[in-house]
Amino acid sequence: MTTRGSASRRAGVSIALLAALALAGCASGTTEASGTGSPAPTSASPTTDPSDAAPAASDAASEPPAAPEDTAGAYVEYTDGAIESTAGSKVLFFHASWCPQCRALDEQLQAEGAPDGLTVFKVDYDSRTDLRQKYGVTLQTTVVFVDDAGEAISSSVLYDDPSIESLLAARP
Repeated sequence: MTTRGSASRRAGVSIALLAALALAGCASGTTEASGTGSPAPTSASPTTDPSDAAPAASDAASEPPAAPEDTAGAYVEYTDGAIESTAGSKVLFFHASWCPQCRALDEQLQAEGAPDGLTVFKVDYDSRTDLRQKYGVTLQTTVVFVDDAGEAISSSVLYDDPSIESLLAARP
């Protein structure tokens, strides 16, 4: 009976933790990529049902379009190698399908398009734990501006105002 009680207690704690994460959603904040003030990666990640993850866009081009400052912006699914093969300003948008603020920014980017000269890569927050750890991302709606080599320049959490205007304001 003790084992059953422990398992039940662990399950209850896990559910409470997931509920708290879902309710908290995201927090507001901006950090520079200098390493000071950026959130530390966590080793714990929420358990998700793979069927909840947003499917990869099957119509996404194998190579993302270039976005020099004088061209139209692009909003594309992140793929490995995309940063290095894309010209111009780039930002990673850590999106979770279950996050209302993420969905709001996603819908606006789909409706209005990315700002001119900026390529916005939509990164699945739940499945790309490698990128979350690399860039110190602990909250969805985080955007990370990167250079041509994929090194972080700056990051910001757009939870309080998930809009293209906030994305532009966070641009370095």
